[in-house]
Amino acid sequence: MKKDTNEENSAFAVNTASAQLLENNCSMTLAMQVIGGKWKLLLLNAIRKECPMRFGELRKKMIDITHATLTAQLRELEADGVIERKVYAVSPPKVEYKLTALGKQLIPVMQALCDWGDAYRQRDSGLAEGGEEGAAE
Repeated sequence: MKKDTNEENSAFAVNTASAQLLENNCSMTLAMQVIGGKWKLLLLNAIRKECPMRFGELRKKMIDITHATLTAQLRELEADGVIERKVYAVSPPKVEYKLTALGKQLIPVMQALCDWGDAYRQRDSGLAEGGEEGAAE
């Protein structure tokens, strides 16, 4: 007969808690919590290219994002200290976003991702044309 004790359940809870602690302390996990998701890097890259950028301009550039999602993503980035939001007391309301010093530290990361994407596109188009670029490396 199997013994059902609190010791077995508490051992599982401790192991699960330990695994979550290790995962949450991982630098990559932390970075992904701040800049991960479908829109954040795209928003940061748009702001980096045209800094400062107004809310309406971001909305036009990100045609598939909803107003609510755009607002939520910008608020999260602001709360994490990656972007700064400046509101002007004019009519109609004017809001601008720019990278903070912390956000500017992401510029080399974003540039590396853009460079990688360009190289991947070239590789992909080379393979589509029948090339074997990088196939046997």
